[in-house]
Order: sequence, then C-alpha cells, then structure tokens
Amino acid sequence: MVKRLFDIVFSLICLAILWPIMIVVALAVFFVSPGPVFYRGERSGKDGKVFKIFKFRTMVLNAEKIGGPSTADNDPRNIRIGRSLRKYKLDEMPQLFNVLCGEMSIVGPRPQVKRYTDLYRGEEKIILTVKPGMTDYASIAFINLDQILGNENIDKLYMEKIEPEKNKLRIKYAKESSFFTDIKIIWLTFVEIIKVVLLRKKSRGEQIKNLKS
Repeated sequence: MVKRLFDIVFSLICLAILWPIMIVVALAVFFVSPGPVFYRGERSGKDGKVFKIFKFRTMVLNAEKIGGPSTADNDPRNIRIGRSLRKYKLDEMPQLFNVLCGEMSIVGPRPQVKRYTDLYRGEEKIILTVKPGMTDYASIAFINLDQILGNENIDKLYMEKIEPEKNKLRIKYAKESSFFTDIKIIWLTFVEIIKVVLLRKKSRGEQIKNLKS
C-alpha cells in the first residue's frame, strides 16, 4: 500500500511539472508524422496480465508489422524526432498515466512484449510477480540501448546478449524490492539522464569548435 500511495503521489507531482513539456512533445509528434500521438502497444504486466502501454509515438504507423520489437540506432521506422525522444526518455512520460491506473509502478522491471515474457523459465518467472515500472536496474544499465544494438541483426543480438543480462537485473529487483531500493533507482535514473543530456551538449560543443577551427 505504501508503494501504491507513493506511485500515485509521485506520478501526480511529475505530471504537474512535466505537462508543458508533454504538450510540446505531443504537438511535435502530431506535426511531424500523420497518425495518433500515442503508441498503445500491448505489454505483459504483473502475473502476465496484458495491458496497453502509453508512449509518445516515435515510429511510423504499423512499425511492429514492418520490423521486429527491437529498435536499431538508425532504424528507418523512426519518425524525424523519434530517436531524440527515446534518447532522452521523453517518449516514456505518458506512462505516468499507466502508473495512475495501477497497471505500472514508478519503479519495476520494464514491461515486455508477451513474446519475450512467454520465454521466461525457472527463476525468471519471479519478474512477473511485481508490477512493471518506468525504470529499474536494467533501464539504468542499458540507458543507451539503441546505440548498443547498432543497426545489424538487432533482434538476434538483443535476445542472445541483452535480454539475459536484463533478466538478471530484473530478478535482482524482484528479490530486493523495497521503498528504499525504489528511491535509489529513481535517483540513479535521474543522474543517468542528466549525464546523457550533458554528454550531448559536450558533443555539440566539440562539433562547433571543430567547425570554427
């Protein structure tokens, strides 16, 4: 009950702070790509119950029918601003509504498509005993997943190399889940996102410097 109360209060505070940014992002998606602003893909929740996740759409319509569930660094299915939205996790802001509805938590294993959760075996099944969340240990460790996957054989690479490592971290969270663990993960997530932003600014600064020289 404490976790649920925290989820409600924290998500409401985040929505109160982030709503201007969310409106800007929604308008940007609307004008850049025809179609719905939100992506409502099916994901496996606690106990394997399927729900529809809220995300800002970063790909063309019917992207799942065109390619696999993993996203390449320069995926041709991306809309013009899609890569940037994912890089800074702006596409995930609408999941605060999933949290308010009780389908997700602020902290918990990232919700997976059913084709992946159906493959859980043995200890991996403990992952589905907790609510999926907006961030967890795996989200922090693989915050630059698009770049890690690159552009070739990404679905195979994800299943053979990335998914096993993510599952270890998801199991770790399921076993250690506590209020203080959640606070630590929220803080670490915030730090990692700030690092991504600062590295982008540093990279741009170096590019400008090189052009001037």
